[in-house]
Amino acid sequence: MSPADEFLKVAPDYQLGSLDTESQHPFTLSLSQMAREDLPEAIKLMHQVDVHALRQMQAKAAPLADLARAVAATFEAGKRVFLCGCGATGRLSLSIEIFCRMGVLPCPDPERVVAFMAGGDLALIKAIENFEDHPEYGARQLEELGFTQGDLLISSTEGGETPFVIGATERAAELSSNQPWFLYCNPDEQLIKAAARSKRVIENPLIHKLNLAVGAMAVAGSTRMQASTVLMAAIGFAFMHQRDPEHAPAEVLQLMRHVAHCDGQFLAPFIEREAAVYERGAFVLYESGRFGITVVTDTTERAPTFSLAAFEKQDDPAAPASWCHFIMPEQPGAHAAWKALLHRDPRTLDWPDVRHVAGAEVLACYDFSAQLLARRQIRTHNAEHHRFRIGGGVGEMMWEFDDLRARVDLAGVHEFHAHLLLKMLINIHSTLVMGRLGRYLDNLMTFVKPSNNKLIDRSVRYVRLLAQRRTGTLPAYEKVTLVLFDEREKLKPGEPIVLKTLAALGVTV
Repeated sequence: MSPADEFLKVAPDYQLGSLDTESQHPFTLSLSQMAREDLPEAIKLMHQVDVHALRQMQAKAAPLADLARAVAATFEAGKRVFLCGCGATGRLSLSIEIFCRMGVLPCPDPERVVAFMAGGDLALIKAIENFEDHPEYGARQLEELGFTQGDLLISSTEGGETPFVIGATERAAELSSNQPWFLYCNPDEQLIKAAARSKRVIENPLIHKLNLAVGAMAVAGSTRMQASTVLMAAIGFAFMHQRDPEHAPAEVLQLMRHVAHCDGQFLAPFIEREAAVYERGAFVLYESGRFGITVVTDTTERAPTFSLAAFEKQDDPAAPASWCHFIMPEQPGAHAAWKALLHRDPRTLDWPDVRHVAGAEVLACYDFSAQLLARRQIRTHNAEHHRFRIGGGVGEMMWEFDDLRARVDLAGVHEFHAHLLLKMLINIHSTLVMGRLGRYLDNLMTFVKPSNNKLIDRSVRYVRLLAQRRTGTLPAYEKVTLVLFDEREKLKPGEPIVLKTLAALGVTV
């Protein structure tokens, strides 16, 4: 059976176009054009989407008090809190653990907060394909980290249908009477119709559900944006208010005030400058100590979202240089840099069947230490590299890119809120940089990388939608799938699978 036929056999389980998180936001239907023609307006609209999402979160925030109580009770019992996600929610889960280790979020002992994501810590900076389609992998990672009776799992999945996260959550409900929490961002009625696995979780009385549906993303399906923001905020606010759970819901309003106060218009020259760097074939190195995990998350997520080269594997001389790369120049080597970023030793998956993509030896080949610069110069034949620094002292956040400088006032802002604010700002920044470079069309991810079943379906759906808009005829799902798989085999790095498939179908965009 061909890969296309294998996908078509399971495709009904991954046809998720009816979900809010996969829909097009009405504010941003012309986002790609505005990114090029009216940058201040594009920033304004994306900022409005963020504020709107937080307003919707506020209406659903009451259960945060119960989540805070669950965290407090687990710690009081001497047990551990585990955090689980996949892709963007995996990175936010790791971020919460790191914030506990940094002292940004309170916990009695950082060793009692354990986060994991599909593919292990390496997946923080490199998408590991197919992992999210396996519920048994989620259960296995949970168990191998020592999850046991009395421990608490807080799992998050933007869409509410990720098999890996569901597998971990269901296994946690079997292993511990401390009922796991399942956080997600689509309405229950949509999920129950769309995916049997979601229906199973929603109807499971042994699992606490926290629905934080906030509507469509600024770029359709790009749940690294608003969905992961509200999920990270919810978990972090529960940690912040372990001792006064009833105050956790009010943190949403406080965050909304900070976001409303910072409209992001200072981003315009930074967006223009970074896009111009890439247009002339140069590169960017991002630096941050204080905000390292938040900066590395955004720079990592650009690769799968916009089909860019990922951070390169240093023992592979043929690996193309990523347009931007994160660097910690004060760290002498790869392991030191990983440990400085994570505030612990990295955790890898050395299972016989996956160690070649997620094991310790592979992770050691991904380097963002002081050694990276010389390696990049060799790899890029001494091409231009521009430094982009995000840091700042008490009460401020500083953005510095070449001769550009901007200061964000953080007076009176909790450090966790500062990370959330930065996440929203840098998401706007990177999305509009990519919009100026044509890496999406309207607000559709035409450069999406079809690396798992959900993203294959998304690619097929976008091809069909754009074909219908331009020809008046909706091509058959099976036909588009077969053509897409054929084009995927021929796809070169950085090419748009959606547009290539449309062209193969004879549709001009």
